[in-house]
Amino acid sequence: MRLAVIPARGGSKRIPRKNIKPFCGKPMIAWSIEAALASGCFDEIIVSTDDTEIADVGKTYGAHVPFMRPAELSGDHTGTVPVIRHSIQWYIDAGARPEQICCLYATAPFVTAEDIRTGLHTLEQSGGDYAFSVTSYAFPIQRAIRLTQEGRVEMLNPEYFNTRSQDLEEAFHDAGQFYWGRAEAWLQGRIIFAPGSLPVLLPRHRVQDIDTPEDWTRAEWLFKALQEREG
Repeated sequence: MRLAVIPARGGSKRIPRKNIKPFCGKPMIAWSIEAALASGCFDEIIVSTDDTEIADVGKTYGAHVPFMRPAELSGDHTGTVPVIRHSIQWYIDAGARPEQICCLYATAPFVTAEDIRTGLHTLEQSGGDYAFSVTSYAFPIQRAIRLTQEGRVEMLNPEYFNTRSQDLEEAFHDAGQFYWGRAEAWLQGRIIFAPGSLPVLLPRHRVQDIDTPEDWTRAEWLFKALQEREG
């Protein structure tokens, strides 16, 4: 059984009701649900939430909500892995056998059905624990600076001050869209950012964290521009 789990709790603080706030004409979570449906990868697509309004929106756009997430897994400090593990265990207890599970974030409007399919293929061909979306940093992280308490600056890695940018190793980061994983990896809590994982590389123009109102505005501008380019 292939299962998509979309975590979407109701207690977003920085952008209230972020998971169902309208984004370019649809509730934010709708974009993830529609990409999952279009991918054709899943036997079931579910929303894991503690919020009845989010549950109703998820159902409207084609997802299932077979249970409401318990309060102990809905706090500000709850990680993703315990939420996915809870969903898998629910299906096991119900007599099903999830084997490949994709955690798909509710705030990933740039995710595409093709990328989801690529993630599944990568996981299947690699024999690894996970396959997840990544993208490259736009600037060499070795030349990053910090702001001091005195209002001045200093390099995090001053040994690279005189190193040419083209001579520095390229670095990548989590794109925050999807995480394919094998059931045993999720259930055992294996670390995602580890050698057992494979990258699904995305272009930077299709990656945007949405944690602040400024992020939201930029994401809508970028999303509309991509829609216009693609017709």
